[in-house]
Amino acid sequence: MTATTPIRVLVAGLGNMGRSHALAYHRHPGFEIVGMVNRSRPTLHPELSGYAIAPSYEESLRALKPELVSINTYTDTHADYAVMAMEQGAHVFLEKPLATTVADAERVVAAAKANGRKLLVGYILRYHPSWMRLIAEARKLGGPYVFRMNLNQQSSGHAWETHKTLMQTTPPIVDCGVHYVDVFCQITDAKPVEVRGMGLRLSNEIKPDMYNYGHFQVLFDDGSVGWYEASWGPMISEAAFFVKDVMSPNGSVSIVMNEGAKSDDIDTHTKTARIRVHHAALGADGKFAQADEMLSMQGEPDHQGLCELEQAYVHRAITENIDLTRHMSDAVQSLRICLAADESVRTGQTVKLS
Repeated sequence: MTATTPIRVLVAGLGNMGRSHALAYHRHPGFEIVGMVNRSRPTLHPELSGYAIAPSYEESLRALKPELVSINTYTDTHADYAVMAMEQGAHVFLEKPLATTVADAERVVAAAKANGRKLLVGYILRYHPSWMRLIAEARKLGGPYVFRMNLNQQSSGHAWETHKTLMQTTPPIVDCGVHYVDVFCQITDAKPVEVRGMGLRLSNEIKPDMYNYGHFQVLFDDGSVGWYEASWGPMISEAAFFVKDVMSPNGSVSIVMNEGAKSDDIDTHTKTARIRVHHAALGADGKFAQADEMLSMQGEPDHQGLCELEQAYVHRAITENIDLTRHMSDAVQSLRICLAADESVRTGQTVKLS
C-alpha cells in the first residue's frame, strides 16, 4: 500500500452505523471496499448496490486479506473480531463500545501494539466541529467542572427492535455513554476516581437482568463531577431528552437544540444548532459583566457527513502513521467508567476506580 493506492477495506456489520461507514469508504478515493459481511441482506444505499455480502466474517477475512477491517457488529463480537483482524495483518476501525469488558478492551489494544496495527474506535463526536468547539470553550473556562448530559430515545418499530437486540449484551448507559464520558475526560483531563449508578427495567420485552433506563455520576480527582442518563424504548418521555451542558466556576457552555426536535431522529443527537457560552463574572453593579454568546453551528455536517469525516481521519491515521496511543487509552478509560456504572447499577454499590 502506498499513499496513492486505495486501502482495501472489509466492512463487517451492516446495521445503521455499518451502512453509513460503508458509504463513507465507497465515497472516499483512498479506500476500496473488497467485501461486506452481514448475517442477513439489509437494504443498502443505491451507491452500495454493486457489492457482494458474505455471511462469514472469518472466511471473508481469510480469503480477502483486507488492509483495514471496519467492525460494526454487536459489541459481544468486537474484541474477538478485532484481534483476529490485527493478527492477520489488518488495521481496525471498531465501532464503540470497544468491548463488553475492560479485560477484552485491553486485549484489543495489546493486539494493536503487538502487531503494529492502527486501532481507531468509533467516537464520532471527536470529528464533529461543534463538539470540538464545545470542548474548547469549556476548557477555556477552566475547572473544576459539572458535566450534565443525556441521550434518551423514544423508540418504536424497527428502532425498538434494534435497541432490544443491543440490550442482549449492552445497556444504554454503556452503549451511548462512552461518547459523552469521553467528552468529560477530554475537557477535564483529570483522573476518574468513583462512579455511582442507578437503573430500572421498564419493559417486559427485554431480558430480566437488563435495564433500559439508567443514569450515573462520575467523580474526578480535580473535583469535577459528571452526570449521564440514557434510555431506550416506547415508554421514554420526550421531555428533557436532550441535555448537553458543562458548568464551571467561571460560567457554562451548553448545546441549544432546535425547537421541535425529536428524540428518535439520529441527527438530533449529532447536530447542535447553537452553542451558548455564559460567563459568570459580575460587574460593579452586581449584574453580569458580559452577555451570553450564541455561537451558530449553521452548516455543520449531518450524520453521514460525520461518518465521512471520521473515515477520512482513519485514512490519515494509516497513511500518515499517526500515533494513536492516547486515542486507545482514552477509549479504554471511557469504557471502564461506563462499565463501572453498570456494575454500580447491578450491585447497588459505589465503584471505586483504581
